[in-house]
Amino acid sequence: MKKLFKSLLVVAAALTASSAIAQTETYPWAIKIGANAVDFTPESEPFSDYRLINPAYFNDNIIPSISELTVSRYIKNGFSASIGGSINKIGEYGNFDPVGSVAVDDWSYFSVEAGINYDVRQIKESWNDGWFAPYAGLGGGYHWIEDDGAFSANLSGGIDFWISENFAIYVETTYKGVIGEYDDTDGNIVVDGISRQSSHLQHSAGVKFAFGGVDTDGDGINDKKDECPETPGLEQFNGCPDSDLDGIKDSEDNCPDQAGKPENGGCPDSDGDGIIDADDACPNVAGKAALKGCPDSDGDGVADNIDNCPNVAGPVGNNGCPWKDTDNDGVLDKDDKCPTVPGVVANNGCPEVKVVTKEVQQTLNNYAKTILFDSGKSTIKNQSQAVLDDIVAILKEYPKARFTIDGHTDSVGAAASNQRLSESRAAAVKAYLIGHGISQASLQSRGFGESSPISSNATREGRKLNRRVEINLIK
Repeated sequence: MKKLFKSLLVVAAALTASSAIAQTETYPWAIKIGANAVDFTPESEPFSDYRLINPAYFNDNIIPSISELTVSRYIKNGFSASIGGSINKIGEYGNFDPVGSVAVDDWSYFSVEAGINYDVRQIKESWNDGWFAPYAGLGGGYHWIEDDGAFSANLSGGIDFWISENFAIYVETTYKGVIGEYDDTDGNIVVDGISRQSSHLQHSAGVKFAFGGVDTDGDGINDKKDECPETPGLEQFNGCPDSDLDGIKDSEDNCPDQAGKPENGGCPDSDGDGIIDADDACPNVAGKAALKGCPDSDGDGVADNIDNCPNVAGPVGNNGCPWKDTDNDGVLDKDDKCPTVPGVVANNGCPEVKVVTKEVQQTLNNYAKTILFDSGKSTIKNQSQAVLDDIVAILKEYPKARFTIDGHTDSVGAAASNQRLSESRAAAVKAYLIGHGISQASLQSRGFGESSPISSNATREGRKLNRRVEINLIK
């Protein structure tokens, strides 16, 4: 019992040792389960002619079942603490000098030990994640052979082959050098009257399981590796959540509760028009970005959802519908003061008034004054075509009326030249009107040169006003 008590003290003192299991802060605890073989064939002088491979222990000193158990706790920087034990049956015992090995009748073997082990991968940072993990260790323990026992100083080395971050296969060899007393004063065991060295090798192999990491959010990912330790998440995102399961973690997802595509920032685009549903006024129908994701079937620039006539083009001002001309008089209802009675353009859509009023006369002259010519010529500029067409429309409403087209110039240049220019410009306007359907009998042209100014020729603005064409009713 005293020897057992002493052995427990050794084990307790050795709990500061490092484990052979290469666990880390992520999984600080580990269990090693395996089988072992014991070899009692060293020379009297340790390691002087040591045989690392002795066929005898494979045949006689091994239990081919679970015979070793070790529990370890990671400390820091590749070091861990462990405690363990093993059992065996010894069928071959002794050394080669003086009489060689001795066959014995299945002596019982028990051991308890603790060790200081170091993960060799820590030497170089790039090795840390490798599956091949050699380790070395120091420790102490106590072992019994039948009824005799002794303390030992242990030197071990092994390799972990990590299949996953939690599971490994290991092989290990430990030299146990006796530091206590057996039956004789040299620390040997006396068998058949022969003193035999009890220092020995123990070889083992088995499996290791690393466990014990903290998982605050219960998502199966250790807090040390969990970038979102308080929120359940997915392994592919290092423990961070993807609430809508669209493959984009919530912290990078603009719509974390609605599945979407990466190109849309994780937001949905139900109609596939490139506009996310949150910004799409028509999320279920593909449309245009300029219309907030809504379609425009008639291409009039008014989105179908606000277009009163989605299949017929019309202006925005009429909600996408074409303007009506109820009385078919060519004047749209919006401009027609008599929308239900056919009329004429000159009278704003109302029936023709036979008499040319002062207002009509004024309108004609207002249009005429805006006719533009090339400088010093009677050639009408293209931009004046629209106003000439308006004049044509008015004159057609008064087919029996007769008008004069009068040309005027400013005082710049010779009077004779100005006279000729005014006549040719008036004639040019007359020719245009006749060419567009106005009776030649209804028109005559005259030129007044610089003789009838309506403003001072001393100013640029005055000269501009004096260069003009007038259309006047012949009474």
